[in-house]
Amino acid sequence: MPSAPLATVITPVTADLVRGALDLEETPDGLLPHRLPAWARAQCTDGQLAMAESQPSGVRLAFRTRATVVELETVPTKRVHVGAPPRPDGLYDLLVDGRPAGQASATGGHTVTIDMSTGNAEMSPGPAGAVRFDGLPATDKTVEIWLPYNEITALVALRTDAPVEPAPASGRRTWVHHGSSISHGSDAASPTTTWPALAAAAGGVELVNLGFGGSALLDPFVARTIRDTPADLISLKIGINLVNTDLMRLRALGPAVHGFLDTIRDGHPDTPLLVVSPILCPMHEDTPGPTAFDFSRLAEGELSFTASGDPEERAAGKLTLNAVREELERVVAARAKDDPHLHHLDGRALYGEEDHAELPLPDRLHPDAAAHRRIGERFAAHAFAAGGPFAGAGG
Repeated sequence: MPSAPLATVITPVTADLVRGALDLEETPDGLLPHRLPAWARAQCTDGQLAMAESQPSGVRLAFRTRATVVELETVPTKRVHVGAPPRPDGLYDLLVDGRPAGQASATGGHTVTIDMSTGNAEMSPGPAGAVRFDGLPATDKTVEIWLPYNEITALVALRTDAPVEPAPASGRRTWVHHGSSISHGSDAASPTTTWPALAAAAGGVELVNLGFGGSALLDPFVARTIRDTPADLISLKIGINLVNTDLMRLRALGPAVHGFLDTIRDGHPDTPLLVVSPILCPMHEDTPGPTAFDFSRLAEGELSFTASGDPEERAAGKLTLNAVREELERVVAARAKDDPHLHHLDGRALYGEEDHAELPLPDRLHPDAAAHRRIGERFAAHAFAAGGPFAGAGG
């Protein structure tokens, strides 16, 4: 068989090749995509948020080329949990003219070893790696490389066998979505099959995914980020992390949601805005947080979670998913009287009792790949359908 062409054209990764990131940081490893701007990152020192916003869920490179071989040099950061099975390497999805055309993982990179019993994390540095795709058609085409949703990824350079240039603007509407680890990607099969990526593809829109694992906490700097980000469509999936972290009581929830929406409306007064309450999570439907690791299952090599709160504490205002859903519905209904572009969706319409019976949450908290697909399809069918909150020309 003839050998694959050599990738001899080297193109440094620059901002005009990257979509879905709100900031790009120059680092010794390369260009690091962020999903929060620097000023917002400076307002919070939480390590969980720092990790989550640096994982490039929804971030992709987009360029035009006649190349038949494309290599992307990166420095990934991989995670290892002490006592748990090795995590699979993050996947890079290749799209050619919008159609799936390959998958690959990058070798090398740094490793973070996390001890969940103590919370300690240690970094071991490693070399740059690369992903390679060959056998592409030798025609002028748009190529997208979607980065792993669960690996911090510094971008170094593209190596191709023909020149590349930034892809022109698609002309499609921009959808900004904010949510928890489920929106971030949780246990989806790949970066283009997280539920927001699937819904964006079905709706024909450009995705900016502000789903932050463990960190959808009504932070004011996130609201200001959304306020300042160009958007034609906005959605917020609120609730599970407020229960996970036992962050606030019912008394604080309503005003916090109002304040979050007020800030967004300062920059997007008429943009369609959909508030989505939590999907079904049986362990927290009526049991407050905080959520804890189930160390009994960790000893068996399984990553799982448990609800450590006391249902009796609901009387003191501790949040459960049912309490959050009721408050979100109340707040949105009150505001929608004067805001015709504000909408509400009960998350159990995306994943409810029947879905849990068929596709249970493997770790009791996050949906699997099949459930991501179902959630994405249902969101698209609701939001982008005629008469839906995001109805309109999709590009």
